[in-house]
Amino acid sequence: MKYKVYKIFLLAVLSLTLTNCAKRGRPTGGLKDSIPPLMVSVTPNHESTNFVAKKIKISFDEYIKLKDINKQLIISPPLKYPPEISPVGTASKFISIKILDTLKENTTYTFNFGNSIADNNEENKLEQFKYVVSTGTYIDSLKINGKVFDAFNQKTDNHISVMLYEINENYTDSLIYKEKPLYVTSTLDTTNFEFSNLKAGKYFMVAIKQATNTYIYKPQQDKIGFLQDTITLPTDKSFTIPIFKEVLPFKMTKPKEVSKGKILFGYEGNAKDLIIKLLDNTPNNFKQELLFEKGKDSLNYWYSDIENDSLMFEISNLEFKDTLTVQLRSSKKDTVVLKSNISTTLHLRDTFSISSNIPIVQIDTTKISLINKDSIAIPFTVKTDPFKTRLLINFKKEVKTDYNLQLLPKSISDIFENTNDTLSYKFSTKDFEDYGNLNLNVSNVNSPVIVQLVTEKGTIIASERISTDKTVKFNNILPNKYLIRAIFDDNNNGRWDTGNFLLKINSERVQYFETEPEIKANWDENENFRLK
Repeated sequence: MKYKVYKIFLLAVLSLTLTNCAKRGRPTGGLKDSIPPLMVSVTPNHESTNFVAKKIKISFDEYIKLKDINKQLIISPPLKYPPEISPVGTASKFISIKILDTLKENTTYTFNFGNSIADNNEENKLEQFKYVVSTGTYIDSLKINGKVFDAFNQKTDNHISVMLYEINENYTDSLIYKEKPLYVTSTLDTTNFEFSNLKAGKYFMVAIKQATNTYIYKPQQDKIGFLQDTITLPTDKSFTIPIFKEVLPFKMTKPKEVSKGKILFGYEGNAKDLIIKLLDNTPNNFKQELLFEKGKDSLNYWYSDIENDSLMFEISNLEFKDTLTVQLRSSKKDTVVLKSNISTTLHLRDTFSISSNIPIVQIDTTKISLINKDSIAIPFTVKTDPFKTRLLINFKKEVKTDYNLQLLPKSISDIFENTNDTLSYKFSTKDFEDYGNLNLNVSNVNSPVIVQLVTEKGTIIASERISTDKTVKFNNILPNKYLIRAIFDDNNNGRWDTGNFLLKINSERVQYFETEPEIKANWDENENFRLK
């Protein structure tokens, strides 16, 4: 209470001083309170031993409210049944905690309220408020701390749970899938974490990002990170954990008919070496296309008209073989929709494309023409992308030039034998001076590295793979701020690979350039990127 009296006295003195010096004007409402609430009592006492109570009451010197208590409150070791916290949603001078679980013997429990407690009027937060008790005869006091970061993205999620599993005769790697850890903490609104009130011993550390704090790892939806080595407490080390989304073991889900002529095969994990074979007899003019859906764990099986009531497929890869039957009930086919990737400007780094919602199976280039502003025919090549849903038209682009692309009827045919009507696209290119160039001097390259220029939303603008120190030139870049990252391609396969918990493999390392260079029109930006 002495602190509360002092706070009131301090506010009164400052207010009186400001009043004596005041000038005429609009009232401001007085001096704003910036002091967080103060705990005045707690029952049972903080750091009580031989704790057996089922109810805890914490009182404060002013009215407080709880914000995001379900996310902010971290109880370690975690409880099977969450306690009842009241009052929630209304201001009060106390917090009541009703314990519904049976606590472990000889164990120190930490109730970390994070930043959930704030005063009712000004919302001054009582940061990292903790209440600690022990069911044994002493309070464990060891601490460790560290940091979590996203293994691939520059920005790291907050509210990541960091967990400690005790290494004893009952420990196996499978525990994280079915049992809660011995200790848990959270990064809350940062990327840093701290454990306190730990007991001496050997532990395995895991970090997971999940929507709800179950503290049970669900690889279908959670990100995970872990330390390769176990931790022996006490220690003065600080730990850093990269988190990533695992590629799951391959699993096929039940296929379903989406529309007439289209069946969706969903799966989990890596679909490499997957073979889907139709077992039914088909007519001579039967067409089929099995295509991955970009950015999704699914395959689209497209097929032309067939009178069957069902189709039977054999599904296999290197590890299994199975047969699945799909009932055919739909009578309506998808309608073809064609759309270009630009409006009026084709940038120098881009390729003109026409997207289709149905696989393109035939192209008649004799019905396609491309001319410039002088009506001169421009040579071009045409192909579809690997998903057969985009028609790519490549040609040598000239700066500051107008183009007219025309596709006569029946230039494009899809698997259902739909064809296009006349399509005409007018577009132009810009001058070199409308773009900027980035000269990136990459040094300390000791293994294959993929250097990428990326937007803030993650779109890859340019990419180059190098194996030695080199100046990477990204030319004709639209003016903007960009991220630069280097992917350490350890297995030399030309892409970033994630990790695997059970195999104890961490993801490939990614390093971001320390700043976001701004590319300006008609300007060469020069940067030095030293890899670590």
